[in-house]
Amino acid sequence: MSNVKQVAQSSEVDERLAALLSNVNAVRALASAVEGTIGPKGLDTMLVDKFGDVIITNDGITILSEMDVSHPAARMVINTAKAQEEQVGDGTTTATIMAASLLVEALNQVAKGVPVTRVIEGIRTGVFRATEFMRTAARPVRGVEDPLLRRVAMVAGREHGDIADLVVKAAALVGGEKLADPGFKLADTVSAEEGAENEVFLGVIIDKERLNRQMPKDLRRVRILIVDDALEPEELKDEAMSTDAGFQRFVQLQQEFRDNLQSLVGLGVGLILVDRGVDEWAEDFLVDAGVMVLSRVASADLRRAAEHTGARMVKRTALKKGAEEIRKYLGRAERVYEDEKLEHVRLLGGRGKPMATILVGAATGEVVDERERIAKDAASAVQAALAGGVVPGGGALEMAAARAVEAVRSEVRGMAAYGVGCVADALKRPLAQIVANAGYNPLEKVGDVYAAQQGRSSGSLAVDCDTGEVADMWELGVVDPAPVKIHALRAAGEIAEAILRIDTIIKKKENGDGDGGFGGAGVGGGGSGGVGGR
Repeated sequence: MSNVKQVAQSSEVDERLAALLSNVNAVRALASAVEGTIGPKGLDTMLVDKFGDVIITNDGITILSEMDVSHPAARMVINTAKAQEEQVGDGTTTATIMAASLLVEALNQVAKGVPVTRVIEGIRTGVFRATEFMRTAARPVRGVEDPLLRRVAMVAGREHGDIADLVVKAAALVGGEKLADPGFKLADTVSAEEGAENEVFLGVIIDKERLNRQMPKDLRRVRILIVDDALEPEELKDEAMSTDAGFQRFVQLQQEFRDNLQSLVGLGVGLILVDRGVDEWAEDFLVDAGVMVLSRVASADLRRAAEHTGARMVKRTALKKGAEEIRKYLGRAERVYEDEKLEHVRLLGGRGKPMATILVGAATGEVVDERERIAKDAASAVQAALAGGVVPGGGALEMAAARAVEAVRSEVRGMAAYGVGCVADALKRPLAQIVANAGYNPLEKVGDVYAAQQGRSSGSLAVDCDTGEVADMWELGVVDPAPVKIHALRAAGEIAEAILRIDTIIKKKENGDGDGGFGGAGVGGGGSGGVGGR
């Protein structure tokens, strides 16, 4: 009887280990797709869809988002990376690499017999110690004029000096108060256009052309109305139209709408931004009145235009209000004009809040999107640096944090110490990958940096990827935003813990499937196809 029990227990352990192995392999495969991009010598990845359309990029979140992934654990990591991008705008590659390393090291410990719960306990302790260390290592950025900001923009912008200059200039125009607003993202002000010249200006771009070519294309000192709706008469239901009273109401609404438009022209409105469509009669009337209209404007553009011009977005029903009431909704701009070459409209000198636009030029259509991604990364990094300070980059901070984690490992009782060790090993991984991408032996260089940091009591030492020598990242100007590093480590720890807690993988029944059993490859199998499938 005891032999049967032992066999059953062994089978259960094997199944749990198989589930963990499947998940770890999926995450490791995912990390291998982006690890070659990290660091100054990182290379690009080509993504090809079924139609042959190509994306060539060095951006981790773009690679992860566009990959064909079917494994649920890999999708969990991608969702975590997206959350990282949403929160701080960068660091997704680092987070993915560290998550994979944490899981590989944890799997090794579990395979040796360390209970998963103890590994998780140790990972929590190690991540907490490392994030505390990172906070203390951060240097504050002294406002938008601090030279450190350009170095941050250069590193995040992959050494594109022209883009770094644009981002820093935009930050100065917007100002520290606006950049500190959690609801504002400097990255949202970035736009890239084929054939455009690099520039930064106070104003916003609406990626639309005039509704009618006969409308004016250049206006000065403009009053602006923003309609978060269609610019059409109110609608009646079909049933109402079938009655005489309904038809009379329809005629009344048509006349009210026309009266409202005449009232707007009387108020001196020169530009109307509309969320949806525009009535044909309204289009003709506004052409004759010399009003520029932009229809089907994206919601994000409407919000930015409202904020910059001081306008208040309204629904079409608000147009029935009196002239004095409508006047309160209007915004103003010093100039509005259409750039016919770039096929967009610019609103400049709004009376609302300062709003800078970063326009990045590209020679060809193939590189427009990548230039935009680079600029957005740089803008996100600059804003994060202003919020939480900067730390040495190039893997130096993670290596110093690994040393700090190892120092507390002896204080952790029991098998949880193995989990702490997993965190220390994972923190060394970014440096190892950076130097590997630069063409050096990662084992050798990681050892050199570890010894140098310990010998000189400096946490800012890493490898100069041009020379292969140990160097001070502060002196080289290789700096990263502290919030990006801290968030990346936390994200890696959280996703590693979530995956380690998965005990069994069971395939859900399809909708309408009456069989609720556990049969088939759904148990412990990990699925097939895509990243990480068996």
